[in-house]
Amino acid sequence: MSISYRDITKKFKAMSDSKRLQIIDMLSCGELCACVILESFHITQPTLSHHMKILSEAGLINDRREGKNIYYSLKKEVFDELYKTFAAIYKDKTDCICNSVEK
Repeated sequence: MSISYRDITKKFKAMSDSKRLQIIDMLSCGELCACVILESFHITQPTLSHHMKILSEAGLINDRREGKNIYYSLKKEVFDELYKTFAAIYKDKTDCICNSVEK
């Protein structure tokens, strides 16, 4: 498994904000309108847009426009891959990076 630490870091940085992590949790149940997400927080629409932009640029969410509304959903395949990658990093293996580091 080839690991892109830079890509993983970008995703984890996007998730490191408590509001963005809550948004991810909300989206884990399925697609939601931005208006529904906004109602759950005491933030402005531009602030929500900023959070969604960070999640989108990290490749964590999908968005689609329907009329004036924007709907968001998780890229579940990305989260599945993150889970597998994190498990591979944590797992002891013969080709582990720690075996190439002098101790």
